[in-house]
Amino acid sequence: MKNHQFAIEPVKFSQMIHELKVIHFYNDQMSKLSPALLFKHLLFKAFVNDHSQALKNFRLHGLMATPDQAADNYLDSTQNLSTSAFYNVALQLWHFEVHLDFELDAPLKAMKKMRLPMVKVANPKAMTNKDVLHAWYLMLNTHTKLGQTYLDDLASDGYYKQFNDLPKPLFIDGKAQPVFNTNHLIHEVVYVESPLDTDKDGERDLLKTDIIRPSETNHGVKVPTLFTASPYNMGTNDADGDRMTHNVNKPLTRKQPNNYTYQDVESHADPTKNIPAPRAVKGHAKQPEQAFHHEWTYTMNDYFLARGFAVVYSAGVGTLGSQGLKTTGDKAETVSAESVVQWLAGNRTAFTNPSDHIAIDAWWSNHNVAMTGRSYLGTLATAVASTGVKGLKTCIIEAAISSWYDYYRENGLVCAAGGFQGEDADVLAEEVFSRKKSAGDYHRIKPLWKKQLAKITHDQHRDTGAYNKFWDARNYLKDLKNTKADLLFVHGLNDINVKPINVEHSWKALKDVPVTKKLILHQGQHIYINNFQSIDFTDMVNLWISNKLYGVDNSANQLIPPVTVQDNTKPETWNTYKDWCNSQHHITYHLNDQSLDPESCSQAPLSFKDYVDKKSFAKYCHYLPVWYHDLMSSKKSPLTGNKLIFKTAPFKHDLKVDGNVKVNLRVKSSQDIGLISAMLVDYGTAKRLTISPQVIGFQSIYQGYHWRKDDLREFKYQKHPTPFKKIVVSHINLQNRHNAYKVDDLKPNQYVDVSFELQPTFFHFLPKHQLGLIIFATDYARTLRGNQHISYTIDPKYSSLVVPVYKK
Repeated sequence: MKNHQFAIEPVKFSQMIHELKVIHFYNDQMSKLSPALLFKHLLFKAFVNDHSQALKNFRLHGLMATPDQAADNYLDSTQNLSTSAFYNVALQLWHFEVHLDFELDAPLKAMKKMRLPMVKVANPKAMTNKDVLHAWYLMLNTHTKLGQTYLDDLASDGYYKQFNDLPKPLFIDGKAQPVFNTNHLIHEVVYVESPLDTDKDGERDLLKTDIIRPSETNHGVKVPTLFTASPYNMGTNDADGDRMTHNVNKPLTRKQPNNYTYQDVESHADPTKNIPAPRAVKGHAKQPEQAFHHEWTYTMNDYFLARGFAVVYSAGVGTLGSQGLKTTGDKAETVSAESVVQWLAGNRTAFTNPSDHIAIDAWWSNHNVAMTGRSYLGTLATAVASTGVKGLKTCIIEAAISSWYDYYRENGLVCAAGGFQGEDADVLAEEVFSRKKSAGDYHRIKPLWKKQLAKITHDQHRDTGAYNKFWDARNYLKDLKNTKADLLFVHGLNDINVKPINVEHSWKALKDVPVTKKLILHQGQHIYINNFQSIDFTDMVNLWISNKLYGVDNSANQLIPPVTVQDNTKPETWNTYKDWCNSQHHITYHLNDQSLDPESCSQAPLSFKDYVDKKSFAKYCHYLPVWYHDLMSSKKSPLTGNKLIFKTAPFKHDLKVDGNVKVNLRVKSSQDIGLISAMLVDYGTAKRLTISPQVIGFQSIYQGYHWRKDDLREFKYQKHPTPFKKIVVSHINLQNRHNAYKVDDLKPNQYVDVSFELQPTFFHFLPKHQLGLIIFATDYARTLRGNQHISYTIDPKYSSLVVPVYKK
């Protein structure tokens, strides 16, 4: 195990003593004890479930302090305490095993190897009382083998439960502690009135909003809120979505050339104009009329319910229990989620039910809100952040879309999110329109919904793949300059669903916006990372939102690095950087026959085709892993003539690619249509990280006392070496050489120049590996699959690959 802890706040010794006193680990009378006896008293206090002196002694006797002495014998035989003895005991309490994880004669060596924090003492053989207390405080806040701090470990055993005088909320080392009673959480429902009328019924759309808050809020404690806007929260219509999925086995077609500028496709739609007046309030209530007990939850939100935060879920317009229509990401959905934030901040009206006009305030809220969530959920957090809404203090944005065009399209092409060939904005709208699940409600709204769905299908222009007003209305990048909230972004470098270009564009759009922003890039695909062993992500979020929502002065902005990247070459390794996609160093490679050369290029044209026989076509459509393998492999296959593979010479030293690799091509198509795909590949036989994080501790993360659990996960090496790995891939329609809305002419067998950037990455090449570039046409996983008789020719003399590299 390697421990990367970014969320330990370096506090003064006086603050350590104060906090240890608050949580009853220390009192002034203990200052008279010898270091060994002080450590013993601290350990006894930690054995919270051993209620007798005999059991505490028995527990202590089960721990080893030296290679040949149990902890009780050692501590009873001396007044001195060595750092080796202290950390031998600590390692065992952190769930590390003797002989497996460390040796009793060298605990400090294991501590250093696993990157566990240690105190520096003047005399390692005789710690002072101050050393012991400093080491104990650090020990409480150190991550254990089970992926949480030792203090969290103790809390899940009931350490805090035994005290009635703890402040609520409670912060130790700058982070909120699980002192709230999760056995008595309050579950209630309100209906937030939005400034929308998307279903045109003459009344503003009401949004069903589910609230989970600590019972302590009924006794005067005001708490901030974690709000997750999840269109999936009220159920999905998966069968309907499957039936609507578009056929992708169809040809690429020619588009009529135009001279569009951005002004021709700019959207000015505003769904808040010309809407009905607000409902007349007929009374006020403090208690809602509706409760709920079974809900979809996000484990990180659950973690914070025990720590003095309310959690709110709302699926938004067009979902079960709410009013309005789904619109797949446009301004209406932004306003929908924004409205809930406004209510939580005390600036919007909600009602106890949809009909009686009895208003209810979020009286338990301290009016500070964070938005959380991944994918569509994080997308709406990005959207709401771009409004600058009052009360939204921060967002934890994971794998989020910043422009829906970059999700369903690319450079003038219909380009599916990985794993969802044939899905589009209309399919997603149908899937999340959960009002269908109420038969009576759907009966009344069905004609209007069918009309709305048909409009989405028409306006998304699936026949052209062009950027138009529909997609411009779903581009949050235009408004990110309005952001007032501090932002923590998380994204997978291997995410083939919400591609990394989305977080890259957000990161760059916020460059000059005066908010604090952080970025974490992991090696996963479309996943959450709050249950990883090697990084204290949940503690980082705790530090972050304790600062943003409670105003705790904990140095969160300084402690959390600007950019944190998980290394792709070895497990449990995270590196920090000042920026991403801003490299000033580039290597330009020229295209040779089968090689990439920084000095010279081929003189002869290089050609490939797109068509494969019908049997191979059917196989590749149904078995994408086979297509991927045959595409990247140099061995003969049905794809041998359908690609050009270029490789660098084996690297003599490590190389880190930082940002967007750029492809410059002079290319011609045999027809008046064409697309080019380019894939960056790591060639070199090696054991690589697993595609998904592996469960290494089933339900071993405890989120509070008698509260929910989560699996502990980590990326490990694959069992067997592999010869290559896809890094990134991108595509372009040859009729969209300048941008996604201007359509260029394309004539058969006439060279055109095209330049486009691949998806951004941060990739570590090891020595002896080769960087590979594959040029091809149809991407069976993403583009239309026309299997057309088209051939392409590249002129290497005017083609190149520009690679941004990281240098310190």
